[in-house]
Amino acid sequence: MNRRRFLLVTACAALPARAWAAPQEWRGRAMGADVTLRLRGASPTQARSFFGEAARVLAHVESLFSLHRDSDLTRLNRDGRLRFPAPGMIELLTLSGRLHEATGGAFDPTVQPLWVVRARGEDETTARTLVGWDAVRWSRTEVRLTRPGMALTFNGLAQGWAADRLAGAAVRHDLTDLLIDTGEIRALGTRRWPVTLADTAGAAYRRIRLCDRAVATSSPAGTLIGPRGLPHILAPGGGGVLWDTISVSAATAAMADGLSTALCLMQPDAACGALRRLPGCRIELAVPAQDAEFSGKMPATCHA
Repeated sequence: MNRRRFLLVTACAALPARAWAAPQEWRGRAMGADVTLRLRGASPTQARSFFGEAARVLAHVESLFSLHRDSDLTRLNRDGRLRFPAPGMIELLTLSGRLHEATGGAFDPTVQPLWVVRARGEDETTARTLVGWDAVRWSRTEVRLTRPGMALTFNGLAQGWAADRLAGAAVRHDLTDLLIDTGEIRALGTRRWPVTLADTAGAAYRRIRLCDRAVATSSPAGTLIGPRGLPHILAPGGGGVLWDTISVSAATAAMADGLSTALCLMQPDAACGALRRLPGCRIELAVPAQDAEFSGKMPATCHA
């Protein structure tokens, strides 16, 4: 089950019927998530052309970042190096570095070995020695993982990045009224799309209007792994998750995706500090975990 299954999109609510004439919709899958494209105001020819390119975009994302088939990422993890990485790989490595710095290390794609042993219920001691963003090196000609046995995951970015690539494709097709849902939500154009954000139990929720912006929700307990049923979002330093649900909006879905993942592991003051280092990002919903190691809520200055 997708870790963001509690992000509910209610894009068709509360708008005049005439504003939604001839809606066109496409559904697919990428990176283990359902993908929905909801398009307004396009001709059938435009829609067919765009939906065809959307399928190619998603196939390209899989070819770069999938952990469940042959991809650039699986080859990097297997060999410890990747020659002449694709521009998309460089883009996500660069964004990962920015998020790692802004979040004080909470965002760290090198947790993949830890995720694997946790999913198997095995001892984590050795896997923890392989975690460390400082051991990743990249340039336009090569990516290297400098510790034998290291591995990366971009599951905290790739779905958002896919939404951004689809938005770029829509612009090339002269489309200006589109809602993209890859597990992260990206709105294109001037329409204010209604979106409902909810925690894992559906008890806490917030309705927002998304306009030419993206929103991502992370719920660590939305997907549980291993025989002990542990949250799928892992703290690189060994701590626990602090938030049941965090929703973040940003200019791009990749940024919202990565930041919402990291903030689930951060104390309120540290989370606010990360937002100050990433202008344009906002917390839209923050629900503490039941056993959170702090009291109170996210400071109002960090909340939308």
